[in-house]
Amino acid sequence: MNATRRCTSTASATAVVLATAGGLLTVAAVPASAATTCTSPVYKRQFFANTAFSGTPKRTDCDSAVDEKWGANAPASGLPTNNFAVRWSVTRDFGSGGPFALSVAVQDGIRVYVDNSRKVDLWKNGSTTTKKTVNVTIPTGRHTLRVDYVNWTGSANVQFGYTPNTSATADKVKPLTPTGASASYDKTTGKAKLGWAKNNEMDLAGYRVYRRLKGAAFGSTPLATTTSTSYTDTPPASGEVYYYEVRAYDRAGNASAGSTDQAVVSADRTAPAVPTGLSATGESTGLRVGWSAVEGAASYRVYRAATAQGTYTLVGSTGKVSYVDTSAAQDVSYSYRVTALDAAGNESARSVPLSGTRRDLTPPSAVTGVTVVPTEYGFAVSWDANPTPDLARYVVRRGELWGDDDEKVCSLYPGYYVSADTTSYAYTTVPDGDESCFIVDAIDDAGNSAFQWTGEAQIVTATELDMTPSVATPEGSPLRLEVSAAAGTEGNRLTWSGLGASEEGPSAPALGFRIYRWNPATADYEKIDEAPAGAFEYFDTGARRGTTSYYWVTGVMSDGTETLPAGDMAVTAPTA
Repeated sequence: MNATRRCTSTASATAVVLATAGGLLTVAAVPASAATTCTSPVYKRQFFANTAFSGTPKRTDCDSAVDEKWGANAPASGLPTNNFAVRWSVTRDFGSGGPFALSVAVQDGIRVYVDNSRKVDLWKNGSTTTKKTVNVTIPTGRHTLRVDYVNWTGSANVQFGYTPNTSATADKVKPLTPTGASASYDKTTGKAKLGWAKNNEMDLAGYRVYRRLKGAAFGSTPLATTTSTSYTDTPPASGEVYYYEVRAYDRAGNASAGSTDQAVVSADRTAPAVPTGLSATGESTGLRVGWSAVEGAASYRVYRAATAQGTYTLVGSTGKVSYVDTSAAQDVSYSYRVTALDAAGNESARSVPLSGTRRDLTPPSAVTGVTVVPTEYGFAVSWDANPTPDLARYVVRRGELWGDDDEKVCSLYPGYYVSADTTSYAYTTVPDGDESCFIVDAIDDAGNSAFQWTGEAQIVTATELDMTPSVATPEGSPLRLEVSAAAGTEGNRLTWSGLGASEEGPSAPALGFRIYRWNPATADYEKIDEAPAGAFEYFDTGARRGTTSYYWVTGVMSDGTETLPAGDMAVTAPTA
């Protein structure tokens, strides 16, 4: 007989009152049936001295399993060897439920119930052991199992067990989602402690722990797998928020949904990235060292050495992305390295060395004598030679005039560099009558700009000639024309496409092409040449330099008609 466990019996006395002829007679109290409780999943077991389970049980105790081989003996003191009954019952949590196998081996009779619904019925007197297995589906939650056993005559033997079916083809029920999830973080050790309540699945295989960074999703691969109800993790020491969840999985491979997310904020022990993009620029007060901003950096430290391989010492700190080394001497080369620090004080490795020299900071004198003459190619700009000894080059800059007539501002475009031994520049632009402004800036061999240092320059305004043809190019041509200005003696280059030129078009191929150039004297587009079928380019060597040339190209069709023209233009500077 299995040893009893976790039983509690409470006896109470009941007074029995008998009626007699002379009145009421009270006799001594007799023991009532003991109230026995057993902790699930231990069975409550009751012994009856009959096969009808009637009357008060002769004995009640707790049994961990239904597995008895009494043979020809009485099952307990005070019970007969034949014609007795035993009942086992237990109420337990089956978690998410699912398929279960109820297995019995018995001599004589047995009946098994799930929530009072009979699932096994072998109810007869026998001389041999009978075995049977029944597959059932148990719903989620708490359910009661009851086993009724009867021995009429002969040997008494009984076995019963209930086990989950863990076949992946039979069990498609997911485990219940873990509950009671919690997470705590120890900043000293950098460890996160996770915990959750034990899952009640009978076929539970374990738990999977997942971690994600705030704003990201949980990955398909778990951080860890465990059979425990706790896990300790060491998340990246980045000062960021991490979320954890736990999923239960059973022996059939089914996995539950994730528990409620549990957040921790890790200690920040991760240094920022190393600064990059270092630059050094001389200023009036010292040598400015700059670098690209580093994500997460709260400040930067600047280190200096006499050479790239020398000993670096801290020269300053800043919260900006540049630092002016006021102690740097002019015309002396130094090497610098920069580190980034975050709000937690983590310092990055040092950047690669950068050499810099505090250079000459005296700008050239301003350019004088600037004149601007409108031309057919744009403007002819000239100026007086600048007397600065270390002059390196000039910059010719054109701009637009903004504002009203009383106060206009010259908004400058980027300029064109001109060598220091030149005092003129042919500024090419489409002459279509716009008003422009010009300055000429001087730059020395240290890169100092007279205009950038002082903000002052001689501004000259001029209005373009209007070379626009009086005959507009119509729309709808099947051709596309592009004209490139001549760079040497080859002339302006015309290239076109469509009508069987450089690519097939939707229209029939042309038998040839005609090239026209605008003549301002006649106010007309005059034909200058023809090209055969399949041609796609033409060089106009007859075009005059130092002017703006406008072109048309038409296609000649099989009936002798011309298509609408495609137009474009080119501006050429005068030859030197």
